[in-house]
Amino acid sequence: MPGSKSMTNRHLVLAALAQGESILRRPLVSRDSTLMRAALSQLGARFTAEAGDAEWHVQPPEPMAPASRIDAGLAGTVMRFLPPVAAMARGATTFDGDAEARSRPIRPLLDALAELGVHVGSPAEGQPTHLPFTVYGSGTVRGGEVDIDASASSQFVSALLLAGARFERGVTLRHVGSSLPSRPHIEMTLQALARSGVEAGETAPGVWRVEPGPVRAIEIDIEPDLSSAAPFLALAALTSGRITVAGWPRSTTQAGDAMRSILTAMGARSRLTSDGLELTGPPPGELQGVDIDLHDVGELTPVVAALAAQASTASRLHGVGHLRGHETDRLEALRAELSRMGGQVQATRDALLIEPAPLHGAVLRTYHDHRMAMAAAVLGAGVPGVLVEDVATTGKTFPDFPAVWCRLLGAGAASP
Repeated sequence: MPGSKSMTNRHLVLAALAQGESILRRPLVSRDSTLMRAALSQLGARFTAEAGDAEWHVQPPEPMAPASRIDAGLAGTVMRFLPPVAAMARGATTFDGDAEARSRPIRPLLDALAELGVHVGSPAEGQPTHLPFTVYGSGTVRGGEVDIDASASSQFVSALLLAGARFERGVTLRHVGSSLPSRPHIEMTLQALARSGVEAGETAPGVWRVEPGPVRAIEIDIEPDLSSAAPFLALAALTSGRITVAGWPRSTTQAGDAMRSILTAMGARSRLTSDGLELTGPPPGELQGVDIDLHDVGELTPVVAALAAQASTASRLHGVGHLRGHETDRLEALRAELSRMGGQVQATRDALLIEPAPLHGAVLRTYHDHRMAMAAAVLGAGVPGVLVEDVATTGKTFPDFPAVWCRLLGAGAASP
């Protein structure tokens, strides 16, 4: 598997804020990480690749420089993690991205930055609610206490935590929303900060404190991306097959690790061996539906839904209302594409309800969303006549996905 996107981009940000050179081994090389690297280069960081791209050496900027325009593409980590970093440059940095990115939630983070003394503007000269926007850096950020509603994305919390040690007063962050999705990603952020010598932690439920101080340069081996392993594990579960994902960590903060318990609930068997994670699918016809809360691991929902649509019993995937603000409205997209195949699917405000139904081939849209493309591949493995539009969108996190998938199935090369 390629390296974890979530780990790669968090450690890239910390490397740009560190004192001295950091080294990332086996980083993810994909559109999202390339956009992050390019953005940090514009802010003054310097990168050297060793052994191809197997190792990245990162020198922090001295000092942080403003960038005329940062292209976030469709990467939530770029559009959300970097505004607090750009605020520490002296000058204006404009953020924009793909057309689809302009509908992704960002306002709670920008409002929090304004509370911390950062001037953020929009082309309309009001307080911005979406891309594009401009951060007017003064060379430093006051920091202090701030409330934020992170119900739409835990990345709002991680963005402020990652930069907080470089704020004059550090940062004390209180989540004031009704729910907080994807908590494992916040735990990953705290783990990354601890590795970099930053004093940070959750001091009370929904309250985090980052003490001001230096960020230590480190060397880090990036874990394989477990969420991108999800479609391959699903393939084994669907076909009563067996697969081993090499290098699966015994302890991790990655959300993708939850695939083990999800697939066990659907009838598969898994075990960790010295080679990695070995998963064996249930006997033919015995793949079971699930009633499961995916609130903390929402990124797995598309692949789990693709499996659930082919299971022998009904499924309820709930706690995932925040997916309506991801690369696309994933709940509506999944409803539409499964229905296109004859599936019986209902999308509520916070859940997908999936009943067993005969499925037929169709041309499936991916909405420029890598997880939708991976889910479509899982559907195509079990249903004849499926075509996947724009499968190359998997390059966001897994550039070689079509070729790896086809090799695993013993099929010919995929068309872009």
